[in-house]
Amino acid sequence: MEKTLICLGIALVVGLLMSRLAKLVHLPAVTAYLVGGLLIGPFCLGALNIPYIGFNSLEQVEGLSVITQTALGFIAFAIGNEFRVSQLKTMGKQAITVGILQAIITTIVVDIALIVLHLVNPALLSLPSAITLGAIAAATAPAATLMVVRQYKADGPLTKLLLMVVAIDDAVGLVLFSVSFGIAGALEMGSISVVSVILEPIIEIVISLVLGALSGLALNWLETYFHSRSKRLSLTVAFVLLMVGISSMEFELGGVKIGFSLLLVCMMTGTVFCNVCSASEELMSRLDRWTGPINILFFVLSGAELDLNILSNPLVLLIGIIYIVFRSLGKISGSYISCAMTKCSDHIKKHLGITLLPQAGVALGMALTATSLADGSIVRNVVLFSVLVYELIGPSLTKRSLLAAGEIKPEGKTSAREENKPVKPITLK
Repeated sequence: MEKTLICLGIALVVGLLMSRLAKLVHLPAVTAYLVGGLLIGPFCLGALNIPYIGFNSLEQVEGLSVITQTALGFIAFAIGNEFRVSQLKTMGKQAITVGILQAIITTIVVDIALIVLHLVNPALLSLPSAITLGAIAAATAPAATLMVVRQYKADGPLTKLLLMVVAIDDAVGLVLFSVSFGIAGALEMGSISVVSVILEPIIEIVISLVLGALSGLALNWLETYFHSRSKRLSLTVAFVLLMVGISSMEFELGGVKIGFSLLLVCMMTGTVFCNVCSASEELMSRLDRWTGPINILFFVLSGAELDLNILSNPLVLLIGIIYIVFRSLGKISGSYISCAMTKCSDHIKKHLGITLLPQAGVALGMALTATSLADGSIVRNVVLFSVLVYELIGPSLTKRSLLAAGEIKPEGKTSAREENKPVKPITLK
């Protein structure tokens, strides 16, 4: 117990110190946290096996998954707050169209590239793995995107559409992966299961949205019994933790596997709550400050999980580079095409695709499922490599795009250690 607490404390301090260094070179704090985690992870300083200095094994990092899952729950809850009725009326149709089309186009582009690679040299990559990687390419990382938006207080049409799209992307990616993975399994086994390809993903999405909606209504109802801000905040935290716990449950009914999507459940809870609770904005603001340390730990632990050993495998590097190039092409072109179809502004058409490049937790979860394929280890390592690249450069690209779109204001020098003083009025003589 004491070793875990010491390691978590060190992880938090390292993440904060790295963020100070990152600010000097104008990098987002998310990148700093990931690099900090990489440094104290089991593939860097942790490999020295010095007591209490970093994480000595990957199992030790994975044993703290409750923290990363909890952080994802709060991140999804916060993204749900962006789906307010007022915004849905103005951007809802655009968000749904862009969210679906860009994911499908990305999958098609990556599928074509990797299938061609398979046809050129079947020994490099099997057809089932190529199809599976194409579906995984659709997934984005809502956590990194949200953190960049919060750090720089980005606001505007591009930011609002971006947060909606990354949320919709999770549901679309789930369906695409389930269908593609079902086809991949059929190619290996010689038979296809309609239940696993179509029925199970639809059930997962529907019951996740229903559970989230009921949770949001219940949270709003219970909030009326408390008037203290601290107690209402505690109740909100309790509901998010409850939904994270329930989302991890899986069971089988009539031969059909039934599970929940953590991101969809918590996102829907936030969406319903923010639309029915009149005090939701004030509560969300307080919750953002409370979850700050958890979010930092999430990215530090994510960085510690990045396996540097994959860089020594030429096959993984080759397939990984092809995957990264064509996934980037798919996201950028898919976003541009779908934005043009929905008559988005030129700024959104030009910059949205780049902001969708970060990839992490959702993709890694899909890759873990794909390890059951004959060469599933290649799929997992390729995704690990892409996550390593995208998570380190993705936040910076997101920041640059939002800055170019004029939705990030120039940073001023602020300090919590100094009292804010009113600006003296200028007098003309």
